[in-house]
Amino acid sequence: MENNHKSDSRGALIVLEGLDRSGKTLQSRKLISYLEGLSYSVESWRFPDRNTGVGQMISSYLANKSELDDHAIHLLFSANRWEKRSLMENKLRSGTTLIVDRYSFSGVAFSSAKGLDIEWCKAPEMGLLAPDLVLYLDIPPEKAAERGGYGGERYEQLEFQRKVARSYQILHDASWKTIDACLPIEDVEKQLQEVVLDCVTTCQKGKPLSQLWSS
Repeated sequence: MENNHKSDSRGALIVLEGLDRSGKTLQSRKLISYLEGLSYSVESWRFPDRNTGVGQMISSYLANKSELDDHAIHLLFSANRWEKRSLMENKLRSGTTLIVDRYSFSGVAFSSAKGLDIEWCKAPEMGLLAPDLVLYLDIPPEKAAERGGYGGERYEQLEFQRKVARSYQILHDASWKTIDACLPIEDVEKQLQEVVLDCVTTCQKGKPLSQLWSS
């Protein structure tokens, strides 16, 4: 019997990662516009999702309005992603591509930068959906610190961001594409468009969904 690709066609799960102020949010918006312009069904997602109950606790913590144990805040960030897992899978299976600003890699990189064991940090994320493509916007921590608005949230401290950058390097895998975020915005945008379009096409052809860090 002929393989019917149509029924397996789905949206792509595309994640943007990087240090604070690396340009993820701006490039996420540009990717949404680009894909919409090509008539793809696409949605912008962001973690933490501050609209959920768990997300509001995280938001208060990030704004320095509350204190939480490092292990506890890590598990809250993870729970925030689990809250959205079923919806994420339904959207992808229905053909919608998701452009996600931060995902599990951020959670693990930031928590391990605080000194938590990296394998412990990965454990609660196992079983979440694995991205089809991770776009890592690479910028030296010193350069990011020069960008507007830096220092407004808890983690925006230069020495800490250096540790986060080291943790990201450990998490790098085959789904990652590293982009030089110091290039002019238009050049970054052009590079992202190319790899994203490629990824969306592959998923439409029926690439199966997989789970994050499953052995």
